[in-house]
Amino acid sequence: MSYAKAADGVRIAYQSAGAGAPLILLAGQANNHHWWDDIRTDFHGTHRTITMDWRGAGDSDKPDRACTTVDFADDVIAVLDDLGIERADVYGTSMGGRVAQWVAARHPERVGALILGCTSPGDAHGVPRAPEVRRSLAQPDRVAARRALKELMYTPAWLATHTGPLQTLGDPTMPPYAQRRHRIASAQHDAWDALPHIRSRTLVLHGGDDIFNPAANAPLLAERIPGAELRVIPGARHAYFDEFRTLASPLALEFLTA
Repeated sequence: MSYAKAADGVRIAYQSAGAGAPLILLAGQANNHHWWDDIRTDFHGTHRTITMDWRGAGDSDKPDRACTTVDFADDVIAVLDDLGIERADVYGTSMGGRVAQWVAARHPERVGALILGCTSPGDAHGVPRAPEVRRSLAQPDRVAARRALKELMYTPAWLATHTGPLQTLGDPTMPPYAQRRHRIASAQHDAWDALPHIRSRTLVLHGGDDIFNPAANAPLLAERIPGAELRVIPGARHAYFDEFRTLASPLALEFLTA
């Protein structure tokens, strides 16, 4: 593990493994680099993978101040700068996909291929999750709320045979204020006007049964980004890249190495 320093002095922890073309993997909201633990080796035949802990999560600094998905994108650039990487492929999922939109739009010279997984252009122009989904996650019974989150991420068949640990359910070390900062940053994301300016080859990936970040957002992104390709994995929920790894990783690799 190493540290990059963001423009505001915040230390951003990052991890690098494998060899080959650089590929930075961006995790979801209120999660750390362990989001990718079970998947990153799928890319090591062709890529050096780089993961990072968002500010507020993992081993990164945890300042209690407002942040945005643009700030997170600047942190991604700080990591690439610290590694001396001029250009990398970028694969972002969930909030990481929101951040990846800004990385590609604001720093086109730094991004090779771009994969946007289970993500959204933002609720202002996208499809927000349904009120009942929000209520299921906000219910005061935290055991029930966590069960609801698991069922949004994975199918019942998967959960019946995979008791954990599941790396996509949030970073347990995050203080509540940092979780709140992440929620606000993700909720306020709106890259709609920037999407047509993305020039990277782009693949939009989504689970067909995702209601946590509704699958209807995938075609919106694909239509908004010039030349973007769209792949939807039938039956998959939000954590398509994990449960449907044997389908999702080959799709991503095929795109990255085209």
